[in-house]
Amino acid sequence: MTYAERAPRVRRPAQALFGRLCVINGFLFTAGTVVLALSPATVSAPVLPTELPVLLTGLLLILAANAFLVRRSLAPLDALETLMERVDLLRRGDRLTEQGNGDLTHLVHTFNGMLDRLEAERSASSAHALAAQEAERQRIARELHDEIGQSLTVVLLGLKRTLDRAPEDLRPELQAAQETVRDSIDEVRQVARRLRPGVLADLGLQSALAALASEYPFVTRRVDPDLPELGADVELVLYRIAQESLTNVARHAGATSAELSLSVRPGELLLRVVDDGRGGITREGAGIRGMRERALLIGALLTIKSTVDSGTEVRLSVPWDGQAR
Repeated sequence: MTYAERAPRVRRPAQALFGRLCVINGFLFTAGTVVLALSPATVSAPVLPTELPVLLTGLLLILAANAFLVRRSLAPLDALETLMERVDLLRRGDRLTEQGNGDLTHLVHTFNGMLDRLEAERSASSAHALAAQEAERQRIARELHDEIGQSLTVVLLGLKRTLDRAPEDLRPELQAAQETVRDSIDEVRQVARRLRPGVLADLGLQSALAALASEYPFVTRRVDPDLPELGADVELVLYRIAQESLTNVARHAGATSAELSLSVRPGELLLRVVDDGRGGITREGAGIRGMRERALLIGALLTIKSTVDSGTEVRLSVPWDGQAR
C-alpha cells in the first residue's frame, strides 16, 4: 500500500499551520496571564524601575518558549526542504518519517505519496523506453547482419574471383582491398553482436558474460558457477549493465586491468565491475543514468564508487530470495 492510498482526510496544510501557531501563542499568552494573576508580582502605573526586571524576565521567557515550540513544530519543513533538494527518482526509497508533529504529518504524508506516484510513473515510462530501445537494437543488428554483412560478403567473393584472374601487378592492391572488406565484415558482426547478444538468448548469462569479457584483453572474469535460474529481464539487465560498465572502462578510465564478477550472496546477486583507472567520476552521463533506469526495472540497487587515481567500482545488487525470477 502506497502513501497516497492511505492518506487521511485532514485540514489543508495552510489552515493547519495557521491553527497550530494560534494554539501555541494562545497557550503561552494564557499561561503568562495565569502566572501574572496568581503570582504576588504587581505592576504599578507608571511602571517602577524595580518592576522592569520582572517584566523583562517574563517577556523573555514567553518569547523563548514561543520560539522553542514554534521551531519544534515546524521542524518537518526543514527536513522536507532537504529531501526536495536531494530527491532523485532514479534512487528509490528516499522518504521522510511520518511521526508526531500533528497536522504537518499530513504534509509529509502527501509528499511521500507524490514520490510514490512519480517513481511508479518513471519506472513504467522507463520500461517502455528500454523495451523500445532493445527492439530497435535488434532491428539494427538484423539489418547489419542480413543486409550489410551479406553485401560485404558478396563484395569479398567478387574480389576473390577478380584476384584469381588479375594480372600480377594488380594483385597487391586487390589483396589489400580484400583484407579491408574482410575487416569490415568482422566489425559489422561485432557491432551486431553488441546490439543483439544472441549468445545471451542461446547459451545463457554465463556464456554471454564470458564472450563480453573476451572482447577486452585487460578484463578478468569471475562468475559463480552455481548461478540460479533467472528470468530474461534480469539476465538482460545484468548483461547490459556489465556491457556499459566495461565500455566506460575501455573508453574513459585509462585502466590497465579490470575485473567483472557475478556472485550469489545471501539475499542478493551481486554484479561488480572494478577497474584501476583514473576514477574521479563527478558527473553522471547518459550511460550511467541508463544503467540506473535498468536497475530500477528489476528492483536492483546500483552504486558507483569512484576515487581519483584509485579506479571505479560499479556494484549492482539484485534482491534474490532463492527462487527463479
